[in-house]
Amino acid sequence: MVRMGRGNESLLVPYVDSKGNFGKAYSRDMACAASRYTEAKLDAVCEELFRDIDQDTVDFVPNYDGTTTEPTLLPVTFPAILANNTLGIAVGMASNICSFNLAELCAATIALMKDEQHDLFTTLPAPDFVGGGQLLYDRDELQKIYDTGRGSVRVRARWQYQPDGNMIEITQIPPTTTIEAIMDKIAELVKAGRIRELSAMRDETDLNGLKLTIDLKRGQDPDKLMQKLFKTTPLEDSFACNFNVLVGGQPRVMGVREILTEWVAFRTECVRRRTFHELQGKQKRLHLLLGLKAILLDIDKAIRIVRETEEDAEVIPNLMIGFGIDQPQAEYVAEIKLRHLNREYILRRTEETEALESEIDRLEKLLASKAGLRRVIMDELAAVAKKYGQPRRTEILYELPASPEDEPADALPDYPVTLFFTREGYFKKITPASLRMSGEHKLKENDEITRRIEAKNDAWLLFFTSKQQVYKCRAADFADTRASAMGEYLPAALGMEPDEAVLDMVVTANYEGHILFFYQNGKCAKVPLASYATKQNRKKLLAAYSARAELAAILPMEAEEELAIRTSAGRLLLVGSAQIPAKTTRDTAGVSVITLKKNQRIESVVPAAALELANPHRYRVRTLPAAGAVLRPEDTAEQTQLML
Repeated sequence: MVRMGRGNESLLVPYVDSKGNFGKAYSRDMACAASRYTEAKLDAVCEELFRDIDQDTVDFVPNYDGTTTEPTLLPVTFPAILANNTLGIAVGMASNICSFNLAELCAATIALMKDEQHDLFTTLPAPDFVGGGQLLYDRDELQKIYDTGRGSVRVRARWQYQPDGNMIEITQIPPTTTIEAIMDKIAELVKAGRIRELSAMRDETDLNGLKLTIDLKRGQDPDKLMQKLFKTTPLEDSFACNFNVLVGGQPRVMGVREILTEWVAFRTECVRRRTFHELQGKQKRLHLLLGLKAILLDIDKAIRIVRETEEDAEVIPNLMIGFGIDQPQAEYVAEIKLRHLNREYILRRTEETEALESEIDRLEKLLASKAGLRRVIMDELAAVAKKYGQPRRTEILYELPASPEDEPADALPDYPVTLFFTREGYFKKITPASLRMSGEHKLKENDEITRRIEAKNDAWLLFFTSKQQVYKCRAADFADTRASAMGEYLPAALGMEPDEAVLDMVVTANYEGHILFFYQNGKCAKVPLASYATKQNRKKLLAAYSARAELAAILPMEAEEELAIRTSAGRLLLVGSAQIPAKTTRDTAGVSVITLKKNQRIESVVPAAALELANPHRYRVRTLPAAGAVLRPEDTAEQTQLML
């Protein structure tokens, strides 16, 4: 009942006229008061839900305990299934129906009854939500909803800028979120440093309605901030449609056109049954009046029959025999009061007989005409639209305002930073100015920096872990710090599993290039960085690399180059990365690059340019013996020259 109440603002066409605190649908914390502090009664529109329910318009079945009966459906005079948003979850099925403006819905139904090929977009342009907002018009997606009953519509909040206070006032939000969820998300983004344009935020919702106020910092552009908030918060959200309804007790997913067609068929049957019920009543009344007319022709005879009959039970049979009428007519005549045996009463009944005959003729013609029944439905729809129709609450944005100088909605503060990653899994992001003023790095005991990378604040960070997983985030997700700080402990910051450790960090701006995974079995897997880019920007990817062998090294590459592989035996091998074929599968086992003897391991893999080797081409064929190696007769001239 709370949800159906006008005060809760859940339904576009509320069915309960509420008084007192019924809570608000757009607020998670504004709950309804206890029932003893509220009052409720049916709203005026409920007349259209129950109209003519006592005239055999719908079927009645016994209730749960058999003490009374209840209708299987309500004989609504408008398509109520589409007038209000409905969310339902049942066993093996779900339903999510968006609401449409009542006046537009009635107009569309009337037009569809006149022309089955009517273009619904001319009368029913888009859904309408009780909370208002702005609907981003997508003709193809709406066409899909109208035809199949599945799809989604995007709705964003309505706002205005107040230059006097340099603040943004949000007064309408999408129907799928709450004001608390929006504030929590904005606070999270501010804490993460992704939004820096606002100075304060407060909920000013009162008796006048919803209001979320955002104070801007001096010199900030409100349009750019709102575009960013639309992209990153529920201020713009999707309403997923799933028009799953029961027709004849069977669930069916239908589009808007099919639902309206089914409703017209249902309403036509209701009107037909009502007309037939009314016809039967009038025919019964006419039958009784015809009996009265026969007796009034000789009222003295009727009085004499009643007076001369000795037993009361014989009055009805004697009247039937005397005037040739049936039992219902005789009973009706016998119940006439003595005061009604006058000329005025007789003339009035005669006029009523003529009116009944005319009305019965009209009803019989109506029953025989399908077009006549549909005309009655269209007249009722027009009356409902005129009496209860309201202007649209949700504004339709057919074209989004765009400006070439506007930043993208997901733009992050872009400035140079230096990223540090340590062997123990600590991370630091330091600006160049802060780095110049800083002294020595503060590190955990026995810890050391393994990666130092110059990058931008909006760069992507890929952290590969000991469980063949990769955690993705932006550099902007971490706060700027100083060298004197310990830094962020990544397993805690990224929410890793208790026994999971970070092995290495890869930084990329646009997912171009490759990552080389070297394993202790001598194989190397070359995987494109694009394999780690996902449309949903998931923060965690499984099967980031192969688990068939122990990982020896991770080396990101933007271009092909020579690599130097050093083993525990003191040997060195130069390999051209172009010779290693790329595999699109992230957890590929790779190809053999170096043959290791028993108990030998790969100690490091670095670009060959970093070693500054003389004549590096000599290392491509043979490995370099360890220092102090002894010449052997079978050594080639090239090996001898290398050792010398």
